[in-house]
Amino acid sequence: MLTVDFFPPIVDDAYTYGEIAAANALSDVYAMGGRPVTALNVAAIPEDLPSEVFAAILKGGADKAAEAGITIIGGHTVTDVEPKYGMAVTGFIHPDQIIRNSSAVPGDRLVLTKPIGTGIISTAGKAQEAPEEVLANAARVMATLNKGAAEAMIEVGVNAATDVTGYGLIGHLSEMASGSGAGATISLSAIPVLPGTIELLSRGIAPGGTHRNLAGVVENTRWPDGFSDNEKLLLCDAQTSGGLLIAVPADRTDDLVAALKASGAPTADVVGEVTGGEAGIIEVTA
Repeated sequence: MLTVDFFPPIVDDAYTYGEIAAANALSDVYAMGGRPVTALNVAAIPEDLPSEVFAAILKGGADKAAEAGITIIGGHTVTDVEPKYGMAVTGFIHPDQIIRNSSAVPGDRLVLTKPIGTGIISTAGKAQEAPEEVLANAARVMATLNKGAAEAMIEVGVNAATDVTGYGLIGHLSEMASGSGAGATISLSAIPVLPGTIELLSRGIAPGGTHRNLAGVVENTRWPDGFSDNEKLLLCDAQTSGGLLIAVPADRTDDLVAALKASGAPTADVVGEVTGGEAGIIEVTA
C-alpha cells in the first residue's frame, strides 16, 4: 500500500511539527491494519527558512519514523512561501487481511483511540489564544503513533476501521457507515475530548474546515433536540493525526478496550454502535 500526506505547521516548535506530520502520514497504513516499512520525506521550504529550523523538522520526522520501525530512504523538496512537511509511506499487508472502512456490521461497537479537539486547539494556538499546557497536551496526542492501536485491533479481530482526520468524527463515521450499507449512533457524553477544547469553542474558535465539515453532514446527521451549534462543531472538528475509529463485534469489545489500554493508546472509549438503519445516517445522542 502507498499513501502520502503533508501540511503546513500547526505548532510553533519545528521538531514537534515534524513528529506530528510523520505520525499523521503513517496513520492511513495503520488504519488498514498494515505495516509501514519505508517513507520518503515530502517538503516545501521557504528560501528564508533558517537551516536549523528545517533540520529540526526533519529530525522530528526521523525520530518518529524510527519509533515506527521504518526507514526514510530519501525525499523531495521544493521552494514555497510557507513550510510544508510530510511523508509518502509504503506499507505491506496481505490482501485478505486488509481492515477496510466499509465493512462494519450492525451491532458492532464503535471504539475511539484518541480524543478529539485538535483542530480547535491548533487554530487557537495560531491565534495565540490557547494556554501553553493545552497546546502541549494536544501536540503530544497528535504525535502519538497509531501503531499500538493498530496492533491491538489486529490482535483482537475487528470488522472495520478508519483514522479520524480532516473530515472530523462525524464525517469519517458517515463514510464508514455509508460504505458498509449501515447506520450508526454515537453519544456525545461518551466521546473523549482534549482538555481546553470546550472553553476555546465557547469563545468562537474553530477552524474553517470544521465549519465546512458541519455544513457537509447536514443531510445525513440526526441531532438531538436542543443540541447547540458548538456541540455540533465539536463532533465535526477537523483533526490532524487523529485516532482510529474501530468497528468491533460486540462480544470482542472488552478484549479490544483492554488491548488498546495495554498498547498505550491515548483513549479506548466505546462511543457508539453500528445500526441497521439507513445507510450513512448518523444519529447523535446527548
